[in-house]
Amino acid sequence: MNNPAPQADASRPILYSFRRCPYAMRGRMGLFASSQVVELREIVLRDKPAHMIEMSPKGTVPVLIMPDGRVIDESLDIMLWALSSRDPLGWLNPNEGSLDQMLELIAHMDGDFKRHLDRYKYATRYEDADELIERGMALVALDPLAERLKQRPQLFGSKISLADIALFPFVRQFANTNRTWFDQAAPSPVVNWLRGHEASQLFSDIFRRWMVWKEGDPVTLFPAPE
Repeated sequence: MNNPAPQADASRPILYSFRRCPYAMRGRMGLFASSQVVELREIVLRDKPAHMIEMSPKGTVPVLIMPDGRVIDESLDIMLWALSSRDPLGWLNPNEGSLDQMLELIAHMDGDFKRHLDRYKYATRYEDADELIERGMALVALDPLAERLKQRPQLFGSKISLADIALFPFVRQFANTNRTWFDQAAPSPVVNWLRGHEASQLFSDIFRRWMVWKEGDPVTLFPAPE
């Protein structure tokens, strides 16, 4: 017997997302791990819904709109909001180090590494960007991860933590720009760490395909009810 289609519910948060965006992946993984159910609205970046822009004028995903109208439109903030309510996998409590140290590493990588990644992957958008130079600089910017992963399977110990989940989508984006080169050039601990996360059930669950949302479409719940 088929389950009835979910209905709109004003008490449920709304998440605007784009499947392939690493920032949106972050948000979805935090929500999934905490079992925070939201109404998912998959978008295409070239045709952003007016409601999303009204609520978050910067026009980037993810955007989480709370029932009281509060907007959370930074991916890491969405993760922290979800996990602060429920963190069954202990992502906020690593084996080694602290939450503050994880946030420091994430902020560092979101700055230096992400800058070079963007200028490599989207070199034509930047007048002064040399694709190969930026690729080399992005590779060097992986050193903090490589140093950690030489000594442990995950960034902050033996178990997965917030830092792993927040950072691997961006390393994946870097790798997939030229996977053959990355697999040969990147430090093997980083390559192996990335492969493990890509092969995880979590990544499979948050990377499924959704129909692009339009006003009036049926409600899509995320995580989907079992």
